Amino acid sequence: MTKLASYYIPGMYVEDHSCEVPLDWNGNTPGQGFEGKAISLFYRVLCAPERVNQDLPVLLFLQGGPGGAGPRPLDTHSDGWIDEALRHFRIVLPDQRGTGRSEHLDASTMTAFDDPRQAAAFLKHFLADSIVRDFEHLRRTSFGNRAWVTLGQSYGGFLTMSYLSMFPEGVAAAFTTGGIPHIPADAVEVYRHTFPRMQAKTRQYYARYPQDVERVSTVVELLNTQKVSLENGDALTPERLQTLGSDFGMKPSFERMHWLFDTAFSNGDGSLYGASDSAASDSAASRGAASRSGSDMRLSDDFLNAVMTRTSTKSLYWPLQEFIYADGDIEPLRWAAQRVRDELPEFGSDRRPLLFTGEAIFPWMFEQERQLRPFKAAVDVLMEESHWNSIYDAERLAENDVPLQSAVYYDDMYVDSGMQLDTLSRVGNAHAWVTNSYEHDGVHGDVVFRTLFDQARDRGDLETVFAQAKE
Repeated sequence: MTKLASYYIPGMYVEDHSCEVPLDWNGNTPGQGFEGKAISLFYRVLCAPERVNQDLPVLLFLQGGPGGAGPRPLDTHSDGWIDEALRHFRIVLPDQRGTGRSEHLDASTMTAFDDPRQAAAFLKHFLADSIVRDFEHLRRTSFGNRAWVTLGQSYGGFLTMSYLSMFPEGVAAAFTTGGIPHIPADAVEVYRHTFPRMQAKTRQYYARYPQDVERVSTVVELLNTQKVSLENGDALTPERLQTLGSDFGMKPSFERMHWLFDTAFSNGDGSLYGASDSAASDSAASRGAASRSGSDMRLSDDFLNAVMTRTSTKSLYWPLQEFIYADGDIEPLRWAAQRVRDELPEFGSDRRPLLFTGEAIFPWMFEQERQLRPFKAAVDVLMEESHWNSIYDAERLAENDVPLQSAVYYDDMYVDSGMQLDTLSRVGNAHAWVTNSYEHDGVHGDVVFRTLFDQARDRGDLETVFAQAKE
């Protein structure tokens, strides 16, 4: 372990650390050129300034994603769970392997591979089994081998289930927010539950902002009749526009979408067709935008730049998206989300009103998006892969005695609440708090983690955690 820096930001003392971990914990990829290769793992430790010298229990934050780096706090109020957790814990914020300040994996990394199979084997080392082994190594070597508390947000809840399957002795208590995977894992089953939620969220958006039905349709007609390029050179297609729906599971996503389309067109007042007081014009609007999407209509630069930012690759998020559902020996995934979408013609880009999609990858993304193209060959190989490392142990989870407290968001668009509750019904010592007051990002407010913490404390699930810290 190397301490890189220590400093203060408002309301907290911070230390930056780095250590080395093996790329391949199992050492079972002979001939791939990875033998003995080490990668760096970065992690940040937070503490309330007045408690720096106290023996505090440690809380490990398991970041969402996949491919998500740890949060970068601005102050104690910028992320609600941090404010509450600092009252009780020393917090560890790791950058999962391949992200942030840990050894980074991006498009440039993938261009170095000439063999798609070698590139695919490399990518497989950035999934749950390797991530959890990194953290267990960190616990044993840098945190006195004392069991810690975990907080898993979204994909971090998937990692929690892997941690409890692989190293339950390392966890004293666990919290999850919007992130209990269905076990056994089945990507097709997941998407058959989440595509209807994508449709429902889109319809809720249009119900709140009915004027946006026409604005979105007009944008699509422009994309169908004009070649529109984003600043990075990518083509903006109707399919890519639909992926803006990835935001619909967060609040206030409907408002963000509305204000995005509010500035879609370059005419000065932001209206679709220019000034008009004609009732006939209002009536004509209902017949569609195709006849009015000629050379006089242009998408604004601000709109195009915002769309590019919102739909561009997030680290390893898209390349690893479907593979988080791969557990042991399975039928090849073969683009599970696309196969489910093909069953649902209402998601076609030619349908109106246009439906948006969320947290689903499609083959065309790895052709249209410049930053994803270097991943395409490796992802194609992995889509045909049938053997993966095991990440869940159903029998061990059934016998679990680590207190697990989960926030299940009833209307969660990304992780179906019914599937979460089904899994939790088969996990020992698990407790669910079901709420429809929050979306998938509820942990970032000031209520969710405090509620989970209070429930666990009131049941006595944290007595051992704090007793050990006092010894």
